Amino acid sequence: MSHAHFDLTALPQSARYKLLTATVVTRPIAWVGTQGEGGFNLAPYSFFGLMGSEPPVVAFAPGDRPDGTPKDTALNVKPGSEFTVSLVSAALAEAMNLTATDFPHGMDEAQALGLRLAPGQQVQVPHVQDAPAALECREVQTVLIGRTRIILGEVLGLWLREDAVLDAEKHDVDTAALDLVGRMGGRGTYTHTRDTFELTRQTYAQWVEKKE
Repeated sequence: MSHAHFDLTALPQSARYKLLTATVVTRPIAWVGTQGEGGFNLAPYSFFGLMGSEPPVVAFAPGDRPDGTPKDTALNVKPGSEFTVSLVSAALAEAMNLTATDFPHGMDEAQALGLRLAPGQQVQVPHVQDAPAALECREVQTVLIGRTRIILGEVLGLWLREDAVLDAEKHDVDTAALDLVGRMGGRGTYTHTRDTFELTRQTYAQWVEKKE
């Protein structure tokens, strides 16, 4: 099997973006809510992931505008500030996409689009009320590597729609019931997350036994 190699150090940003977003999939979507001087801001980011659980940490990367100025989300997330991450279900995909519109600075996307917000419990920033899940976060570190800005946030609280909680005491969740969507490729391509399969992790002893 042959492979094509691309020297990412020699390619322009547009080519790197196109290649990597088409390859690193499926990417979850962070629908990030922040508070700034202009009010509430809501914007989606697919450069996003869960980085650990002790403490629980998420990371997302809000890019800059074409003119090089930071987007509202980046301006709002100051050291130690709070933000929320609403996860996006298939039913909310269109609304999420609309919040990516280049609204004027300081304009409240949720209000403009008629999205309902719910107050936080461990943070002061609201989240999308109809989202099947939402994370309450506090910024712990922001890393700048060139023009790539990575915001790391400790997850302080988690909201889950009740029908997706199978057993609250055992912390069992019906992930399929969340009906989340993710990003595939670049602009405009998404995927559902219900088409799953399972592989049981085995111990080394089990692996040896199967080889014998």
